[in-house]
Amino acid sequence: MTEAELETLRVPPSLSAKVEGSFAYLTIRDRLPTILTKAVDSIHRNKDKFFEQYGEEGIRAEKAAIGLLSKLRNELQTDKPVLPLVDELVDADGWNRYLQRHEELQGEQDPVSWFRSPWLYVECYMYRRIQEALWLNPPISGFDAFQEAKTQSYFESQRAVMALCTHLEGLRKTVAGLPEDQLLEHFDRLLQVSLWGNKCDLSISAGQDNSQKTSPIDSLAELRPFILVDDTRSVWSALVSARDRGGPGRVDIILDNAGFELTTDLVLADFLVASGLARTVRFHGKSMPWFVSDVTAQDFTWTIRQTVASNHRFMSESGVQWQSYVREGVWTYHDHPFWTQPHPFCDMAADAPDLYAGLQGAALVLFKGDLNYRKLTGDREWAPTAAFGAALRGFAPAPLCSLRTLKANVQVGLQPGQAEQLSQRQPDWMTCGQYAVVQFHSPPRRGP
Repeated sequence: MTEAELETLRVPPSLSAKVEGSFAYLTIRDRLPTILTKAVDSIHRNKDKFFEQYGEEGIRAEKAAIGLLSKLRNELQTDKPVLPLVDELVDADGWNRYLQRHEELQGEQDPVSWFRSPWLYVECYMYRRIQEALWLNPPISGFDAFQEAKTQSYFESQRAVMALCTHLEGLRKTVAGLPEDQLLEHFDRLLQVSLWGNKCDLSISAGQDNSQKTSPIDSLAELRPFILVDDTRSVWSALVSARDRGGPGRVDIILDNAGFELTTDLVLADFLVASGLARTVRFHGKSMPWFVSDVTAQDFTWTIRQTVASNHRFMSESGVQWQSYVREGVWTYHDHPFWTQPHPFCDMAADAPDLYAGLQGAALVLFKGDLNYRKLTGDREWAPTAAFGAALRGFAPAPLCSLRTLKANVQVGLQPGQAEQLSQRQPDWMTCGQYAVVQFHSPPRRGP
C-alpha cells in the first residue's frame, strides 16, 4: 500500500447536518421536507382511486398514511430522536440493530437525531419510514408515492431515448465485425452516455422535472472536460482481460435512477452483450421505492414494456431485444435488501455475505450514481486527494467502477490542487451535478 493510501486509512468523520449551512444541513432542512410533502400530495391525489379499488377502507388507509408522514416531517424538522421501526418487515430488525449501534456510539448525551447523526443514515431512514407509513396501512401498502414523478420523467425524455435507440440500432448491425480500436470508441461513448444519464435524479431536484430533453450523443464532446477522473481505459481493460482469459464474463450494474438514466444503462448493457464484452448482465435495483427515482422491479419491467410499445421503430426494436434478453436469462434483475439499508458498502461482506459472494463472480461491477458513491466511500469527510481504493475500506468483491455525476460533498481520487482550482472556478462544484467521475478499482490479484 502506498504512503498516500496509508494516510487515508485514518478514517475521517461521517458527513452530517451538524455543520449549519453545509450541503447535508441544507438537504435535511429543505430538500427532505419538500420530498415528504410531495409524497403526501401523491397519496392524497390518489384518494379517489383508493376509494374505487377498496371503498372506505382505502380512504381510511390514505388518511392514516398521510398522518404518519406528517408526523415524520415534524420529527425531522424539529430534530427529534430517530425512532425504531415497528412495521415488522423482513429488514426491520436490521434497521433497529443499526439504530442501537449508533445509540451506543453517540452515547446518552448525544441522541441519534436528524441533524446530529450521519447524513447517509438519516436520509436512508426517511425513505424507509415512508415505506413503513404505507405498509402499516393496507390495502394501500404497495403504493409507490414516487411513481407519478418517475413516469412523467420517462415520458419527458422521449426524444433523447429515441435518439439513443436509433444510435444503438445502427451500432448493433455492425458491432460484430468491428476492430478492437473502434469497439473501444463505441464503448467509451456509451459509457459516457450512461455516466451523464445520472444527471436525471429526482431526489436531488426534490421531485422537480429533471428529465433529458436532447440527444445525449451530441453533447459528449462538450461534456468531456467536466469528467474529473476518467478511468475508462481501466474499465475497458478489465472487460477485455476477462474476455480473453475465458470468454466474456458477467457484468453487474448497480442501478440508480429510473427514467432516462435506466434507458442509458439498458443501452450500455445491450452493447456489452452484442459486442461480446459481456456474456450476461445482472441488474441490481431497490426492493422498495427509494430516493424518489431509484429503480424498482416494477420500474425495470415497465420501462422495457414501454419501449416495446413505442411507435418509434428503433425504440420498439430495442425493447423487443431487451425482452428477449430477459426471457433467455441473459439479463436478470435482483433486489437484495442490503441496497435499501444505510450501511456503507465496506460492511457488505459482514452484513450481506451472500450478496458480496455473488458480486465476486463478476468480471466488472458498475455502480451508478451519487448514493452508491456515498456508500462506496462511507459518506465521510475524505480529502479530495484520498485514494479511491483506500476510501473503499476493503470493499473489493471484483473489479468495480463508479459512474457518478457529483451531487454530494464527498469526492476522492483527485490530483493535488485539482479541488482548489475547481473551488475557485465554481464553489459548488461538488453538488451542482455538472461534474462527473469514472473511477475504477480492482482488488489485489490473488496468488496463482
